[in-house]
Order: sequence, then structure tokens, then C-alpha cells
Amino acid sequence: MKKLLFAAAVAVVSQHVYAQNDSVARQIDEVVVTGTRFQTDIRHLPMTVSVVNRQKLVENQRTNILPTLSEQVPGLFVSSRGMMGYGLNNGAGAISLRGIAAGSGQLLVLIDGHPQYQGIYGHPIGDAYQTMMAERVEVLRGPASVLYGSNAMGGVVNIVTQGMHTDGVRTNLHVGAGSYGTFQSELSNQVRSGRFSSTVAANYSRSDNHRPNSAFEQYGGHLKLGYDLSQNWNAYLDADVTHFNASVPGTVQSPMLEWNQWATRGAVTAAIENHYGRTSGALSIYNNFGRHKINDGYAANGGNPRDRYFRSRDALAGVSLYQSFNLFEGNRLTLGFDYQHIYGRAFYTSRATGEVIDTPNKQSGHSHRNEIAGYADFRQDITPWLTIDAGLRVDYHNITGTEWVPQGGIVVRPTDDGELKLMASKGFRNATMREMYLYPPSNENLEPERLMSYELSWKQRLFDGAFTYGVNLFYINADNMIQNRMVDGKPRNVNTGSTENSGFELEWAWRINRHWQLNNNLSMLHMTNPIVGAPKLKTYLGANYAQCKWNIAAGLQYLSGLYTQVGSNATLEHVLLLNATVGYQLLRHVGLWVKGENLLARQYELVAGYPMPRATVMAGVNVTF
Repeated sequence: MKKLLFAAAVAVVSQHVYAQNDSVARQIDEVVVTGTRFQTDIRHLPMTVSVVNRQKLVENQRTNILPTLSEQVPGLFVSSRGMMGYGLNNGAGAISLRGIAAGSGQLLVLIDGHPQYQGIYGHPIGDAYQTMMAERVEVLRGPASVLYGSNAMGGVVNIVTQGMHTDGVRTNLHVGAGSYGTFQSELSNQVRSGRFSSTVAANYSRSDNHRPNSAFEQYGGHLKLGYDLSQNWNAYLDADVTHFNASVPGTVQSPMLEWNQWATRGAVTAAIENHYGRTSGALSIYNNFGRHKINDGYAANGGNPRDRYFRSRDALAGVSLYQSFNLFEGNRLTLGFDYQHIYGRAFYTSRATGEVIDTPNKQSGHSHRNEIAGYADFRQDITPWLTIDAGLRVDYHNITGTEWVPQGGIVVRPTDDGELKLMASKGFRNATMREMYLYPPSNENLEPERLMSYELSWKQRLFDGAFTYGVNLFYINADNMIQNRMVDGKPRNVNTGSTENSGFELEWAWRINRHWQLNNNLSMLHMTNPIVGAPKLKTYLGANYAQCKWNIAAGLQYLSGLYTQVGSNATLEHVLLLNATVGYQLLRHVGLWVKGENLLARQYELVAGYPMPRATVMAGVNVTF
């Protein structure tokens, strides 16, 4: 409570101090596409959407967006185990939002509004979300199942890809190297010529990391081609692919050898969009694919090498169609249709011969699922200061049946610069193929997980938008959660879990003048059933300074009550982290940078048994031409 009062006092004092400063440009109101299917003034949406723009994504010279989101978005946290790379199956790269975890498939990652999970395990993979593709990232903090269906029960992270908006050619090269043999590079090219536009990007990165047998290597590519068919119609093709090789060292208490992972993940989308004065919409077809090979390794002390690899091939193909209408003054009605075909195969192969060998539950290892849904979202400005919103989705799954998903919200704008929002929404998640078919705990009779979320928020922009702040209170009640329980003396996945999460979130940003900017966010979370990777308290204070050729970005993050283990061996982590990046524009097209992370050299863990590195340093160059 003392920390909460201190943070609130800082916000109030900051407002008072800034009242003496007049030299600030007016902030443009934010327009978002997440929470609706079309560009919308964020002031008219009842849900809370955090926007992290490209300037913020690149200022710390990171090739992955997740560490920046973990700092900038209240209530969102991402676990890690090393300087670079997350890998698979060891708790790293798990995203949690308000105590709801993406590692369980309860939080959905989108690229341009299209879901990014695969068929068998049903969760996102952190290494696939590269900075090179992102123009901005929008995070909807709360259920979004009305628009996006299963897996959006806790919220969505929507990566909006880059585009070239004016005629010309722009090429960027980013190269950096540093501690533990770490190297990162990106090369991108953007073109706009009349009706045609393109973005092409590639990256390569590697690190030995700070522990033996923990090397990581990654290759990635991004392609987006666009063409304006007419003044009102445009089409685009979007393709993303990443491949990584990761070695996992095991915990420090039980080190492992040959725990190696090879994974390829990708997505391809083709879409056609229309934009008219009173209506807009899109038709898109997308396909996500994954290829994974894993050697589960063996204990360094007395273990025996494995004689087989685990392999999986899975995909999700879908069609999305929606159209939004302005029926009359202050109204917006969106109607949509989604279809998904989810399929995959999991099996083992011999390391010696490559032949397929016996796989547990292999009769169900080949699985196909279909999901079809329709939804409607109605929003109406009743008065200039009052907006209501209501939505409903009817979702049919060929195994679990029909799910009805409602949401409703109210926005009150008592002043031109502030809005009060009240939101109630339902989220759900269908069980994955792994939970239903693979390994001994599997259960073919699992039902969807469900939750209800209630949120009250206030956001205000002061001093011509130079100072903004927001406060959120939320309550989540979830049931039917899938848990592993002993049934008749055997482990089995069953719908027995429930949880209640509640919390408080505060954020503010202050553009002091053209040289200085500050931003801060704080989130407090109470969970009746704690989960790994969701801190009770998370706060971040960032400062940016720009002067002539110099740019400095520094951030101080404090985590308290972070569970790395739950249950009888529950372990809590508390840590203060300091990061800083200094950039210098050497020439018109050449910039130099150096950055340090964990500069206080703290010893801590975000995944149990995997200590994070102490202070690390990297340096590099950015070339633009």
C-alpha cells in the first residue's frame, strides 16, 4: 500500500510541476484497430488497449518485442532464462496478463489481427515475434473472445506490421554484438511506388548465453506486399517465418546434456480490404505452420542419451470475413465470420535410422478440428459524452459444441480530455490436442475453460496531451480450468480449476519538453490460485533524453512476489533491474549505440533453476539509406 500511495503521489506531483511548463506540442489522439476491426479513436472503446509504438520498440536495440512489452504494459510479464532466446518447454517466453497465462493458451498473439497459435500445443512461441516486422503493438488488457474466439480469454497482443506510406525507398541495417558471444543483425527494405508497396526484412542472431549448453541461434524473415486496387480497395500478402536452434542446460540443481530443440514457425496471410465513407471491411485467408524436433536430453550426472526425437507438425488454416457499417449518426455495427481448421501430428523418430517409432496415444496423434463462428459488435454514441457497446459471438467447435460469448461496455466522457470506462466481458479457451489426446493425462471429454472479467478505468490527457495518465481496477472470475489431477490412481486432465484475480493498474507518461520524456506504470495483482510468471507487483520507470546527436533511454523495473514455483515448494522472487541504452548519430545515415542490461548486477531467476545473467553489455551500429 505504501508503494501504491507513493506511485500515485508521483503522478500528482508530476502534474503540478508540469503546470509551469508551456513549451509542449499537442498530442494526437490514438487510433487503434484492436478491440474492433477497423481504425477507431481509443476514447470511444470501453476496453483498455495499450499501444507500444515503433520508436519505443526499437529504442533499446532489441530484436524481439516481448522484453519491451514486459516493461511498457501494466499487468503483462514475460519470463526468460538467458540473454537471448526463449526456446520451448522450459517456462521461458511465457506471457502472462493479469494472472492469465499464454503458456496455457489463455492469451492470444495476433499478427495483423490473425491468430498465431498452432494446432497441437495451442500456445504462442516467443522467439517468433521479431521487432523487424512491427510498426506498433496493441495489447488489449482483458478478454477479447467476441472478436477473436478461443485463446483470447485473457487478452490479445496484436502485432501491427510495418508499411511504407509515402513514395520512396528506405533501407535499414542493424548490427550488434556483446557479452557471451551474442550477435544480432537485421536488414530491412521498404518501397512505395504509386499503388505498390513492399516491406522485406531478414534477421540473424546467436548467443552462447551465460551457462554451458545454453546456446541459441535464430534465422527469420518477413515479407509484406501491398497494392491499391482503387481508391477504396487494396490487397496485401504477408509472410513471416522464423527458425531457431536452442540448447537448454537444465536447472542448476539438475543440469542436462543434449536437451536440444529445432523449431520452425511461420504464417502466411492474403487479404483484400475495402474502405468507404460509411462502411469498411476485409476478407483474409491465413495459414500458420510449425515444424518441431526435440531431443529431451539426459541428466549430466549419470543419465543416458536418448535414442529418439520428439517431432510435431501442426498448422492452423483460417478464413476471416468482416464488414463494419455506419448505419446512422454516431453508430457502428460490425458483423464478422471466422472459420478455422486446426490439424497436426505428433510422433517420435529413431535418432539412428530416422524411422517413426511407437508414440503414446498415436491413434489420436493425427487430429483435425474445425471451428466456425459468427459475431456482431454494436457501438452507439448516445450523446457527445456517452457511448455504449455490446457484442456477441456464437462459436461452434466440432468437438466441444457451441459457446455463446457476450460483452458489454459503457464509456462516459465528462470532459474533452478524459473518459471513464466500464467493461464486462466473457473469455473462453478450447482444450488443445495435447490436453485431449497426447500423453497419459489426456482426456477426450474436456470442456472449454471460461472466465468473466469486469473492469473500471479512467484515462485523462492534460496540458494539451503532454501529460497522460490512466487508472484501472479489474476483477476476473474463471472456472472450468483444466488441471492435472489423480483419477483412479492415474494422472488425468480434468475441468476442476477455478480462480479469482483482482488488481490495480496505474500508468502515466509526461513529455516535459523536446529533450525529456518520462513514463511509468505500476500493476498490483491478487490471485486466489497463484501461477508461475505473474508478479504480485510490477512497476517500471522509464526516462528518455534527446539532445542534438545524442539519445539516451534508461529504465528501472521492480518485480515483487514473482512466483517461479507454486504449491508446497512455492518460491517468490524480488528484484530491481536497471537497463540503459545510449545512441549517437555519427553521420547523417550512421548511428552508433551501446546498451547495458541488469546494470546493478543483481542475481535473480524468472524461471526456477535458471539464474539470469548479471550485467551484460552490447554495442552496434544502425545504418539507414
